[in-house]
Amino acid sequence: MGKDVSPDTFKPQDRGRYRRKVQRCLDTLARMLSDGSFSFPRKHIGLEVELNLVDPEMRPSMSNMAVLEALDDPSFTTELSQHNLELNVPPRPLDGDSALQLEDDLRGYLDNAGAKAEETGAHLALIGILPTLTHEHFDQKWLTNSARYSLLNDQIFAARGEQTVLSLEGVALAGQRPERLRAHAESILPEAACTSVQLHLQVAPEEFAAHWNAAQCLAGVQVALGSNSPFLLGKALWHETRIPLFLQATDTRPEELKNQGVRPRVWFGERWITSIFDLFEENVRYFPGLLPETDDEDPVETLESGQVPKMSELRLHNGTVWRWNRPVYDVVDGKPHLRVENRVLPAGPTVLDMMANAAFFYGAQRALAEQERPIWTQMSFQAAEENLYAGARNGFDAQLYWPGIGWIPPDELVLRVLLPLAHEGLRASEVSETAAQRYLGVIEQRCLTRRTGSSWQRATVALAEERGLDRDSALAAMLAKYLEFSRAGEPVHSWPLS
Repeated sequence: MGKDVSPDTFKPQDRGRYRRKVQRCLDTLARMLSDGSFSFPRKHIGLEVELNLVDPEMRPSMSNMAVLEALDDPSFTTELSQHNLELNVPPRPLDGDSALQLEDDLRGYLDNAGAKAEETGAHLALIGILPTLTHEHFDQKWLTNSARYSLLNDQIFAARGEQTVLSLEGVALAGQRPERLRAHAESILPEAACTSVQLHLQVAPEEFAAHWNAAQCLAGVQVALGSNSPFLLGKALWHETRIPLFLQATDTRPEELKNQGVRPRVWFGERWITSIFDLFEENVRYFPGLLPETDDEDPVETLESGQVPKMSELRLHNGTVWRWNRPVYDVVDGKPHLRVENRVLPAGPTVLDMMANAAFFYGAQRALAEQERPIWTQMSFQAAEENLYAGARNGFDAQLYWPGIGWIPPDELVLRVLLPLAHEGLRASEVSETAAQRYLGVIEQRCLTRRTGSSWQRATVALAEERGLDRDSALAAMLAKYLEFSRAGEPVHSWPLS
């Protein structure tokens, strides 16, 4: 959410005041969109990476405050659990060799953080879900000491009125039977198991809808191509288990509200849009405030006085609706702008893999957004959502729907259709050919080898179990190898199985 809140308990009148204030912000946003208030000098990109900390035995290390103190770098901040950190890389233009510089900067940040973590007895892990998490790590005592996290936990549980239920049917490891997870949690810490890479793209207001719709079309392909979260609580589950886990961990709905069709707060959406306003308006219409804190700003008066409104309530509310492609209103250096925040990808396995995922997304998204006949006019919104869950569950073994082709495996779809489009989109964005070839070459090889972080993890654990290790030992041994290869930096498609 990016904003701390008061530790005071909210009162009933706070919710009414907050609702009115959010509506006031929404009215202000509508005026800003109609009168051309937004800054857009050139396309900028940004990157957030969520990180895990582990101890020498590969168990979660609840040491984020000690690592942050050692780092003393404002680019790093806390996340929900004490075994998490978040890195926010400064935004930059997309064009030229900027991506290559971003890769160097990202590696520098993570190398420094890794060195500081080791001073405290911990190691950094770039992975979608830490496979050595156990139920005890979901105890509320492991929440990072922050009023924001405690209040969010309390509000979600108050809204639901019962324990979190984690229920998943897995995809079988080679030669084994499918596994099933059914567990309960008394905190929202299962959400902290989901560590992601969040890609930001600043866009002009009139271009936002096309870029968001294109991102929705790509979501299923992205998770199949970048899956890196196959294990949770000792079970082999989906290739990208983050997707269903995040939904279940933050669900404010008891079964009765689910049966009534009430929307979940982790949400793909339900329709193609024509304006960013559609998304903010849906967020306000469908979701009650979880953290109903207000400030003294009147956004309408601020706008009419010639200043830029902060619209704190709308931004805070937006941060508690976890769309897989989130709309963002922000103010930087006194200027307002809009961003698409792409949230479907897991962290890891390496810096190069994450940069490849980012380049593929930025390139393919732009090419799809600028097509004469948009792809989203040729497929239902439901098909795009089904692609997300199919790609997350089955990885490269999924069957995705694509207009003009029908049902197709993700690797074939990328090689035949989307990789050429990604090259085209990066060229249109004036990304250097050196950068485009470097990153999209990784995507090509990942498709040709059909190896993702998830498929490597699954195969490595299956092999360890064939050699006699039990599941817990196999997961710890796999994670130790994973961290070794991740630090070496070669992309995951080249990692050996042994």
